[in-house]
Amino acid sequence: MSDTGLKPGLAAVSVLGGMFALGITDNFVPYISETGSLWQFHMLRGALAVILLAAVAAAGIGVIRPLRWKAVMARSLFPASAMLIYFGCLSVLPIGVVVAGLFTAPMFVLLISVLFLGERVGKVRTGAVLAGFFGALLVIQPDPNALDPVAFAPIVAGFLYAIGAVVTRLWCADESTIALSAGFFGTLAVFGAVGLLLLPAGGPEGFDGFVARGWVPLTASMWFWIAVQAVGSIIGIGLIFRGYLLGEAGYVAVFEYSLLVFASFWAWVLWGQTVGPVALAGMALIAAAGVVITLRTDEAMPVRAVKVPDDGI
Repeated sequence: MSDTGLKPGLAAVSVLGGMFALGITDNFVPYISETGSLWQFHMLRGALAVILLAAVAAAGIGVIRPLRWKAVMARSLFPASAMLIYFGCLSVLPIGVVVAGLFTAPMFVLLISVLFLGERVGKVRTGAVLAGFFGALLVIQPDPNALDPVAFAPIVAGFLYAIGAVVTRLWCADESTIALSAGFFGTLAVFGAVGLLLLPAGGPEGFDGFVARGWVPLTASMWFWIAVQAVGSIIGIGLIFRGYLLGEAGYVAVFEYSLLVFASFWAWVLWGQTVGPVALAGMALIAAAGVVITLRTDEAMPVRAVKVPDDGI
């Protein structure tokens, strides 16, 4: 993509629109988690998303067939595992906390690049990593006398997502975005099917039972919200892809951190969730650290979308 084709204003608007869509659709998960099953949700949502992507490819917009099946499938394990944890946490933790945990991914990418790929990092990015992880602690606010492992789960999701970003560059740099997205959603569908096979039908009631339930009767309301989630995710990620086609990656990636604002805003509107001043400070540190790392890294890493190849979709 040549610089003459860049449209930074439209790129920013596109990414902001994508994050707005994801921020609100992620907040619809509690409509499903009170009586639904995490595994059923991922199986059905993943299958619907793959069908939608196949329809897009059939219309001539991109290619769904991967160049290297094994590489795409192996790569898909990491972001799919991250999203499995991410959506599981949405039923028991405030969405702002969960999103903040996922946005530690750029910091983990930098650490992985230094430890395993031999990348050299200066003082500024090193300081950004330290500030970001301190921000994560402010968001979680762990109590040494009563540590709750679930509070750290969003950071585990961020770590897995970071591995996925690194191996995407190493294994799948020439794959189309539709192929990578189909691999991701297809893997989530398989994860969901495996969970349904292992867990007994039904399960505990309430939001806390979302992860522990197997197959549950599907109501019209559940079908509606699962479909909304699938379509909303495709629209949101599609807008992010579009933003990366219209703007320089390092510039565009900065706008992904608006998800922290949008997700927290809709959580307040829909569910009355509020974020305390300490957690807000932590979220600001995470966002600032991510922006610094993004702007000082040659190849920016999208957090809620795979890297868009230079030749477009």
